[in-house]
Amino acid sequence: MKFILLPHPEQRLQLPWNCLQWGVFLFPILPTFGGIAIFWGTLITWKRQFKSIRQNPINQGLGILSLLLIIISFLAHNLVESFIGLSNFIPYFIVFAGLSEIIQTPKQLRWLSGLMILSAIPVIILGLGQQYLGWSGIDSLQGILGWSLHLNGNPPGRMSSVFMYANIFAAYLVIIFTLTLVFLIEEWQNQSETSIFPIQNSKLRITLLVFTLLLTGIDLILTNSRNAWGLAVLSSLAYALYLGWWWLILFVSTGVTAVLGSAFAPSPLREGLRMIIPAYFWQRITDQNFVRPVETLRITQWKFTLNLTQNRPLTGWGLRNFTPLYEAKMNVWLGHPHHLFLMMFAEIGIPTTLFFMFIVGAILTQGFLLLKNSLINPSDRLIYYSYLITFLALIIFNCFDVSLFDFRVNIYGWLILSGIWGVACTIQKTNPYKTLS
Repeated sequence: MKFILLPHPEQRLQLPWNCLQWGVFLFPILPTFGGIAIFWGTLITWKRQFKSIRQNPINQGLGILSLLLIIISFLAHNLVESFIGLSNFIPYFIVFAGLSEIIQTPKQLRWLSGLMILSAIPVIILGLGQQYLGWSGIDSLQGILGWSLHLNGNPPGRMSSVFMYANIFAAYLVIIFTLTLVFLIEEWQNQSETSIFPIQNSKLRITLLVFTLLLTGIDLILTNSRNAWGLAVLSSLAYALYLGWWWLILFVSTGVTAVLGSAFAPSPLREGLRMIIPAYFWQRITDQNFVRPVETLRITQWKFTLNLTQNRPLTGWGLRNFTPLYEAKMNVWLGHPHHLFLMMFAEIGIPTTLFFMFIVGAILTQGFLLLKNSLINPSDRLIYYSYLITFLALIIFNCFDVSLFDFRVNIYGWLILSGIWGVACTIQKTNPYKTLS
């Protein structure tokens, strides 16, 4: 299938690259099979590129980080929970190291984006069926598919599609929305060298992308995630700023101001705006339709994590230890404190968290320096920029929620980061006399 499999620049990496392509294509609907394909491609790459992987400074940093996490688990309040929590980090470090060897060119980034967009279409449609057509079930196939469809979403009334919760689906949609938008811009500007879509007619491809972007936007709204709404807007503004589309910046800024005004502006301006802005938005922004116990508020969770950090600032309490500690104190079960970095400060300590942030920050810095120093071809700059923006959107999302515990969203995050780092390393090898500084 020519529109799915793309040749790799290095013949010896063609097999793991094929595994990655099939894995990304299958991943949303068949996460078990997609995950196996991705991990198998990673293992092959480790075997064939071990020396290069071992010498990479970022991989060395992740190796040190893995040792720190294991040591912290031995010192954890609840050792069992902490060792289970290692599965949310160390396997993904291994995948990152392998994928960053496979992904070497912006053309591959573009191709992977297209695969992610194509594979998202059935997920988006299932979400609409869940909310409007009464679709549910497939519980008997959950062991094979890796998911089941909750009638009217989870929680009820909020679209979750094939994901376990609406907020996780929202994080996934932020990725798809951001990548689809840049794909549409490239098609519109005729910059895309290779189209993933098996359609020769450019106008039909643009129509399909517009349709996909529209459905993604509708699903984003129906997840009822304020976090995702804001990130979709910020992603649009990031592209508009990069491209110098001031008219779009003005249009989006005006819309956002009107929506926020309908929620928080003084009277009578607020009432006037509420005649224009649908109640669905300003009621959700103000949260006036929800009665939330103090124990479930984000601010309560965040204060609790800060107290935990103050009591064990160096080693933390251990991975996954927030939940039992919070339940013991508040008599309420919560899977996480809705802030990844505060959670990490509390669970693995300040030094290890800062080291983890330094590693990720170094990768993103190198990525932006590539753009600043014009080391990427002009026709490829936008797709590379889109990966940086998408990953930054995920970081911001995790400042108000935690997507770490979902297998698919976590893999997508590391895949995007692998693409950023893999292209940066390849360009650095081919331009040894040009520094990224």
